[in-house]
Amino acid sequence: MMVMAIPYEATGRTQQKSRTRQALLDAAGELLADGLTPRVEDAAERAGISRTTAYRYFPSQRSLLLAAQPQIQPDTLLGDDAPTDPRARLDAFMAAFTEYNFQWEPQLRAALRLSLEPQGDRRGSDRDLPKAERPLLRRGRAIGWIEDALAPLRHSHPQIDRHQLAVAIRSASGIESLIWLHDIAGQSRKQAAETVRRTAHALLDASLTNAKHPGKPRG
Repeated sequence: MMVMAIPYEATGRTQQKSRTRQALLDAAGELLADGLTPRVEDAAERAGISRTTAYRYFPSQRSLLLAAQPQIQPDTLLGDDAPTDPRARLDAFMAAFTEYNFQWEPQLRAALRLSLEPQGDRRGSDRDLPKAERPLLRRGRAIGWIEDALAPLRHSHPQIDRHQLAVAIRSASGIESLIWLHDIAGQSRKQAAETVRRTAHALLDASLTNAKHPGKPRG
């Protein structure tokens, strides 16, 4: 019979341990915001906690960075008053999605690094982990957000594969695209936000056009 390990903070003085754990995460977040990739000992030093204690909560840098990922992961980024017109709804979503990405940019940059790391001898084995233990960018939450933004198409254009369209939009509008546009292309954050918004709309418009004229050659 397999015995499940109990997290250190789940035993004994749980409230105090919860505060200590949060202090380490807050310290890691500050270091990430400074452009650093903190080790456990870095977070411990910033939080004024001993290394030995810190490693009881986070046995590795990876476990610390995974825990430091965004804690706000709602089922949708749109409110109940979101538009029902597909283009207007996508526009509202892109504004919220870009704001989310910029708000959590340091943590998402760390998540991007983690998502690119091979695990052990099995490259890409994060897919074998429980979803909660995968780097944030491998959990697929944003795909669901975009599908929700495209929900009106279910009735107005049922022939459009909303999931595949959501995947295409995600590939061109996530934190990876924003980082490239800002760091490599030299765009301001405002310009990068506008670029990914226009790209998302172009993908939607292409799908709408193809649904209206299926099989018609383009270009």
